[in-house]
Amino acid sequence: PEYEPLRFLYEPMRDYPLRGGKRFRSVLVLLACEAVGGDPDDALKTAAAFEMFQSFALVHDDIEDGSEMRRGKPCLHHLHGIPLAINVGDALYSKMFEVLVANRDLLGDERTFELLEMMIAGARCTFEGQAYDIGWIEAAEIPTVDAFLEMLRLKTGWYSGRGPCTAGAIIGDGSQPHKEALGEFGERMAVAFQIRDDLLNLTVDTGDAVQAPTGTAGGYGKERGGDIAEGKRTLMVIDSLNSASPADAGRLRNILDQDRNETDEGDIEWAIALMAASGALERAQDECRVRAEAAEAHLDQLPESDAREALREMCSFLVERVF
Repeated sequence: PEYEPLRFLYEPMRDYPLRGGKRFRSVLVLLACEAVGGDPDDALKTAAAFEMFQSFALVHDDIEDGSEMRRGKPCLHHLHGIPLAINVGDALYSKMFEVLVANRDLLGDERTFELLEMMIAGARCTFEGQAYDIGWIEAAEIPTVDAFLEMLRLKTGWYSGRGPCTAGAIIGDGSQPHKEALGEFGERMAVAFQIRDDLLNLTVDTGDAVQAPTGTAGGYGKERGGDIAEGKRTLMVIDSLNSASPADAGRLRNILDQDRNETDEGDIEWAIALMAASGALERAQDECRVRAEAAEAHLDQLPESDAREALREMCSFLVERVF
């Protein structure tokens, strides 16, 4: 809406979606629909709904993590304060369901309610994953690699992969095997993408870090090493703690567990250097490649099409991209 409370709600709701970003979740909906023989125009509302879910999740995630930058600009809670930012995230979440319900005239009741049920279940997965992600920090716990990967499957695997791909297949009226293949592809790709994104947080150049990401190249849009300052438990952190000397592991734990305001640039660069020297960064990149190949193998169960190959190329770009 263009009416008030424009300044306090509707303009901030537009902020994150209009900053840029790759918007790949929306594209997954369209391509998955086309890959099973559907009309991607029928998937536009649902594609927009996933973009709203992404923006809602980022607004709240930035507050919960104490993040500084998002897509090259200060996070929403730094611009408007935490109370207004929380309300903006809530409004985006509500708007998402409004858009999904608007599918009824186009898709009919059965597919519309299937999409709604999937979105509700997927949102629960996301919140469960986020609970682990921030809970480990609050409890000063280090998860196992298996527990960490399960957290990624819950937090990122659904809304960045399985959800959009399955939604597209539902809209395109795909067969159950095709829905399952696309869902598996999406989840495996999304987990690999998140590991790669965590890697970029440690390896991106300072100049690229402050640039908003775009659809095909360049830009990261978050502060370099921000995950370390926030105490994030990432694959590289867990790997380094398992392989480092007791003294180095102890120092890394102290950096991760101290208050963000106590972590300086020297701490961050030392931690990144440790992860590089231990081989954790290289091993994480290898893990990305293996998971991307496993994801792409599921696409072979779909009929040949330009949309299928575009999905394959998207996977390669999202997991292998460098600056």
